[in-house]
Amino acid sequence: MSETALQPDPRRWKALIFIGLAQLMVVLDATVVNIALPSAQHALNISDANRQWVITAYALAFGGLLLFGGRIADLWGRRRTFIVGLTGFALASALGGAAANTAMLLGSRALQGLFGALLAPAALSLLAVMFTDAKERAKAFGIYGAIAGGGGAIGLILGGLLTEYLNWRWTFFVNIPFAIAAIAGAVLVIREPEGGRNRNRLDIPGVLLVTTGLVSLVYGFTRAESDGWSSGVTIGLFVAAALLLASFVLVESKVKAPLLPLRVVWNRNRGGVYLSLGLAVIGMFGLFLFLTYYMQVVLKYTPVTTGLAFLPMVAGMITGSTQIGARLMTRVAPRYLMAPGFLVASMGMLILTQIKVDSSYLAILPGLVLMGLGMGTAFMPAMSLATFQVQPRDAGVASAMVNTSQQVGGAIGTALLNTIAASALTAYAKSHKPAGGAPEQIGLFKLQAMVHSFSTAITWSFGILVLASVIAAVLINTGHQGAQGATGADGAQEDAPIPVMAH
Repeated sequence: MSETALQPDPRRWKALIFIGLAQLMVVLDATVVNIALPSAQHALNISDANRQWVITAYALAFGGLLLFGGRIADLWGRRRTFIVGLTGFALASALGGAAANTAMLLGSRALQGLFGALLAPAALSLLAVMFTDAKERAKAFGIYGAIAGGGGAIGLILGGLLTEYLNWRWTFFVNIPFAIAAIAGAVLVIREPEGGRNRNRLDIPGVLLVTTGLVSLVYGFTRAESDGWSSGVTIGLFVAAALLLASFVLVESKVKAPLLPLRVVWNRNRGGVYLSLGLAVIGMFGLFLFLTYYMQVVLKYTPVTTGLAFLPMVAGMITGSTQIGARLMTRVAPRYLMAPGFLVASMGMLILTQIKVDSSYLAILPGLVLMGLGMGTAFMPAMSLATFQVQPRDAGVASAMVNTSQQVGGAIGTALLNTIAASALTAYAKSHKPAGGAPEQIGLFKLQAMVHSFSTAITWSFGILVLASVIAAVLINTGHQGAQGATGADGAQEDAPIPVMAH
């Protein structure tokens, strides 16, 4: 082996800039459209029934196709998949910004999800194979974790600015310069190590089963929000999802070249990461969703002010990820960062359950800061551990599993917490009906009922984050990521390390 083959790519830090830029674009898109949705609905005369599909079309395509995208990255090569994903995402964004009717907008959102499912696992797996030194990996994943954790909140800020001062269409058009810059960087800077591809034939039955299974699961939660948990359609979708995903596991255990090698998820530590991270994202969606409505409807904040109000949380995430997680990851076992991180975030959520109609911003500020610090500290080692010492041929699919747990968690969180809030609103309205009928009393009562429903949903989010902390503490038992060949608490050797760059 030549001496150059033993050296890491000298352009890896430049490559990180463009990988991070692509990741930011994907994460931003999950929330930037939310604030623009009322304006887009009015402009295109989208019905209330179809409004949710602007979000759901993206979530279904993205969540359902992520494992397929990760396998494509392993097959085609991560750099090529990265560029194709960026190009397609930019074109789909342009289509969305130019949408003249509902069908055009929903189609563009589905295409964004499809190309995002190629882009996201390719970006994370590129990071996994380019940074192999433990200390450098900690720094790189600290930056990536901060982007992944804080990007959603930044999307709220950017969505407010673009909607208020330009036009809702710019929440789509803004992706184009991001994509162009990242494509240029990928062509000029990013290189991929040799010998890391998985050139086995694509597992078509696995693709069909997992895609339809995940789509059924996500759509089931979406229908539960609108039709109720006991409706025939909702139950049918959940039963179909369970059967399809069980069949997928059976097929993957039998075929020669599986779409998702079960060794990736049966690994105790990676399985713990996927499960705890998915739960944590459910909890976070409770925060974004209900605090956004609380600030705009109850506190009467403008979209821009609402976005800016989340800045302390973004600052907390960046601090937790780069100053706590990245500095301790090579010295401390991941569970001693993830479990306390999720617990600190849950304490922030607990503070936010105390919101009232007349609460001040200063009353919710400590909750935002603790949420940011906790999630930033936990996200960073989680992102790294999910791909730590995974076999090179599995890097794409292991990365896709991280994104899948986040996307499916986000979709479940939106539907589950919305349903909980709606039930709490109905129960409050029945038990606290005002005696008087003055408009002021009725208006105040409606706000009180709304805040009660938000507080109830955020309380559930608090419990879900505590559960994520417990799962991280119990399942994750590997040592710190400061050396190759880390062993678990039971002494078992992890997967073979990823080779260093060949360019």
